[in-house]
Amino acid sequence: MRRLMLLRHAKTESDAPSGRDQDRRLDERGRQDAADIGGWIGRHPPCPDVVMVSPAVRAQQTWNLAADAMQHHAPQPQAETVADLYGADPAQLLQIVRMASAMDPAQLMLVGHNPGMHELALALAGSGDSDGRQALADNLPTSGLAVFDFAIDDWNDVGFRRGKLVLFLSPKLLRQASDE
Repeated sequence: MRRLMLLRHAKTESDAPSGRDQDRRLDERGRQDAADIGGWIGRHPPCPDVVMVSPAVRAQQTWNLAADAMQHHAPQPQAETVADLYGADPAQLLQIVRMASAMDPAQLMLVGHNPGMHELALALAGSGDSDGRQALADNLPTSGLAVFDFAIDDWNDVGFRRGKLVLFLSPKLLRQASDE
């Protein structure tokens, strides 16, 4: 069994002072959402063993805040910046997931961007949580988390429609759950 967690970066400022998209930073709500999602992941193991993060500032900030919140509940995963995550389409993202075969973590997380992450999540979801699949069909929002299980022993065997959606979570859904 292998578990893949797709985390979209948190909410950002609309423009970076440099004018470069890669330099956009998290806004105040984004910082809070990233920490909230990280805390939730830490409290609901299994947590990722390896995390691959886009080099964009907003993805790096999202991971750092999530990791800080997670570490109160779980050991820190091995994290690495993967340049190809920035701007990747679903086919490229699938290749990045398969690269994990070399390290062979039981749980892998990608921290990246739409539209690629949303399209990958839709392409992977062959079965699983029907409410989550319906919610995910609309969007993978900022700080959105989609968790998939694959009945495989090698990351090279991950393929479209082969994933079981275990969970779809967003900051909005987290807030609704805490209000109940």
